[in-house]
Amino acid sequence: MLKKFIPCIYLKKGNAVKGLDNAEVLPQTPLALAEQYDNDDCDAIIVFDMSEGDAEHEESLDIIKDICANVGVEVYGAGNVKRMEDIKKLLYAGCKKACLNFSKQENIDILQEVSEKFGKDKIVICYTDTDKITDYSESIASFAEELILLNASEIKKTPDLNMPTILSLPDVSLDKLIELLSQNNVSGLTGKAINKNSSEIRGMKKICADHDLAVNRMIPELEWADLKKNNDGMVPVVVQDYRTDAVLMVAYFNEESYYKTIETGRMTYFSRSRNELWLKGETSGHFQYVKKLIADCDKDTILAKVKQVGAACHTGSYSCFFNEIASKNYSEKNPQKVLDNVFEVIKDRQVNPRTGSYTNYLFDKGLDKILKKVGEEGTEIVIAAKNQNSNELVYEMADFLYHMMVLMAEKNISWEDITDELARR
Repeated sequence: MLKKFIPCIYLKKGNAVKGLDNAEVLPQTPLALAEQYDNDDCDAIIVFDMSEGDAEHEESLDIIKDICANVGVEVYGAGNVKRMEDIKKLLYAGCKKACLNFSKQENIDILQEVSEKFGKDKIVICYTDTDKITDYSESIASFAEELILLNASEIKKTPDLNMPTILSLPDVSLDKLIELLSQNNVSGLTGKAINKNSSEIRGMKKICADHDLAVNRMIPELEWADLKKNNDGMVPVVVQDYRTDAVLMVAYFNEESYYKTIETGRMTYFSRSRNELWLKGETSGHFQYVKKLIADCDKDTILAKVKQVGAACHTGSYSCFFNEIASKNYSEKNPQKVLDNVFEVIKDRQVNPRTGSYTNYLFDKGLDKILKKVGEEGTEIVIAAKNQNSNELVYEMADFLYHMMVLMAEKNISWEDITDELARR
């Protein structure tokens, strides 16, 4: 079992606050805090919704959706769960798992229902009262995948359900950290102890690994000696945005920068002009956080997939590659780019209407007309699919996608929202 380090974000009135029992507002926005934890190499993030009232709850769900869309780790949604609909909203916002608070009877009552509806792997039990876990141990083992103990002093009183348990801690020493994570059923640590020390997560993972505890950390499959170097003893690195696949820049590793990059999780190169190590973003703040390093077939070039903060180029351009030399007219074949381009035209029509535009006709008629066309095109797909020749089906699917994108624009949904949801599945 991998041992996980899981910071928490406590949401109240649209802000991140210090804790469930401390409403002091933190200086960072909830999204900025989530991105910081993600960049610090956390394994997941728990977001506790402490909102009051429906309007504030909906605002929190929008914040949770933004967090899920902008971090690479799993997000657990917790708080404000009273019925199955609340679990659905958390999962639809992008949370990988949703938490039931077992101090509330209504949460206990819906355990089986939400597990059967959304899957056991999506359900986590939060608890402080060990007796509740004892009383419902059979149901918990059947319908939940993980436990979060909000009162770590109760760990020895919890019945052995052979289930991974995350401990919430107010503080922890390194010795205690190793002691707790060495317990077979303890799958991770969360709470203020991890929040306060999120910048040390990589170091804590190394200490765990030194004590033979399994953790999720970058370990090179290839040593520097396995790579083929150029005449200067270096390896070129092509840097690519991990989300969009845009090529951002080219730089070089020497041995020290290669291992430094893997150790810190931030792209560190060797500057040939300055003859020294170069931590990308050290002066600009435009860091590159490593998602994956891949060597080519000859092992003489590395492809780095990164999360880019700000601009990659010193000119302020997002990518260094913007000086077009020559080009030919061609039809774009990359599916995502085609969809993005069409969607951009549709959104432009919203802002800059054109006389005679069918897209503007749909926007002018409003949501009901758009929905009617989506329904009609969906039916046309069904009819076309019954024919032997697939040409008509392709045509109708394209029609459906166009009308679907008009609906997306009307409801302010992006392709990234859709693809993120598909990726989570």
